[in-house]
Amino acid sequence: MKLNYLYTIYILLPVVTILCYSCVSGEENTTEVETEHLWRGWNKYNIPVTDTLTLYGRELIANTSYYLGPKGIVSQITNGMNCQNCHLEAGTIPWGNNYSAVSSTYPLLRGRSGTIETIPKRVNDCLQRSLNGEAIDSNSKEMRSIIAYFHWLGQGIPKEQRPRGSGLMEIPYLDRAADTIKGKNVFINNCQRCHGANGQGQKNPDSSGYIYPPLWGENSYTSAAGLFRLSRFAGFVKNNMPSGEVEYHNPQLSDEEAWDVAAFVNSQPRPSKIFQEDWPDISKKSIDHPFGPYADSFSETQHKYGPFTPIKNAKEAMAKKNADR
Repeated sequence: MKLNYLYTIYILLPVVTILCYSCVSGEENTTEVETEHLWRGWNKYNIPVTDTLTLYGRELIANTSYYLGPKGIVSQITNGMNCQNCHLEAGTIPWGNNYSAVSSTYPLLRGRSGTIETIPKRVNDCLQRSLNGEAIDSNSKEMRSIIAYFHWLGQGIPKEQRPRGSGLMEIPYLDRAADTIKGKNVFINNCQRCHGANGQGQKNPDSSGYIYPPLWGENSYTSAAGLFRLSRFAGFVKNNMPSGEVEYHNPQLSDEEAWDVAAFVNSQPRPSKIFQEDWPDISKKSIDHPFGPYADSFSETQHKYGPFTPIKNAKEAMAKKNADR
């Protein structure tokens, strides 16, 4: 019944969405011009009813916990969060951690693993790190469905290219360390009403998943997740939070507020997960990777909270020195 209901939505929503988008464009000509060539996953509404594999893939992204959560009907292997808690609207929002470039850029050489990664490897990374769960079989129906959905979203994007609006927007570094005390005030004023005073989130009425995900605590993303990097979290909240109220063109938070609230959230307790095989070449570590060892002399605290510009400058200087040898 759940999937049949979704099929009806897919038939009706294109009309609603086009009308809403036209209204917004008509009121804000600047926004219309700015978003003319910006990637948006409108084709998620056009998946044919007969393409059950792709439809199931979208359903798994949107309602991961229903299928794979603590009470999952397929398997019980994740923490209760949904993929779209971090990849907004099933990975289709501009700079909302979307999936637009997955099909066009994978297989991809990644510094964290030091290997050329496939889409199944990347999906399982998210399940293990962000959803604190277990990997699924790369040949399973679930994995094949998720891959089919990624390929559907990536239609028309040339290989090895990323459309404008893909992933997350990078915001400028602060000239200071991000401040957890200031960040707590930002959280109280802007985030607490949805995510709760203790960051516990809000569950669906049937407790099958989260309307607003937990930002810390035992059911949140782990210390190995991408959003545990401050730049990733700050870019995410700057352009997408508070949920339902903003997009990249009308943010409510300043850059400083985004960095500070990211610091506050990521200073809170959460599941710790360590992958010993990560970063075989430590010189490839991201500037804001919060765990050593490092190829430079900066502390773990500075790598986590900043200021990041001195680290960036030192890394660039070292790269230039090595290139000149």
